[in-house]
Amino acid sequence: MRALLTVVFLIISNVFMTFAWYGNLKLQQLHPSVKDWPLILVILMSWGMALLEYSFMIPANRIGSQINGGPYSLMQLKIIQEAVSLIVFTVIVATVFKGEPIHWNHLVAFVLVLLAVFFAFLK
Repeated sequence: MRALLTVVFLIISNVFMTFAWYGNLKLQQLHPSVKDWPLILVILMSWGMALLEYSFMIPANRIGSQINGGPYSLMQLKIIQEAVSLIVFTVIVATVFKGEPIHWNHLVAFVLVLLAVFFAFLK
């Protein structure tokens, strides 16, 4: 159960992270007047979303870490987080940022990250 909860929290965290980092670009597409916003306002908006990201990331790490009785080593947690981050980012780019192409080399890179997850779990 801890393993699944960790991954679910990582997914939620990475959704917030992706929008905190890149959401302002989509907002500019939807509302061109956003380009006129002061940079500090955009930063503060992103920090608000990043707070939500951390509200899931920290519990995910605490629940999932072997240090706290969870199933994952720190290396495994980090590699899972990177794989989840890329998957979430790719899904959001494909669904929200339509028109951003995904090429064969992106897919190869994706497979290599998934292989990293596989190797991280080898004993």
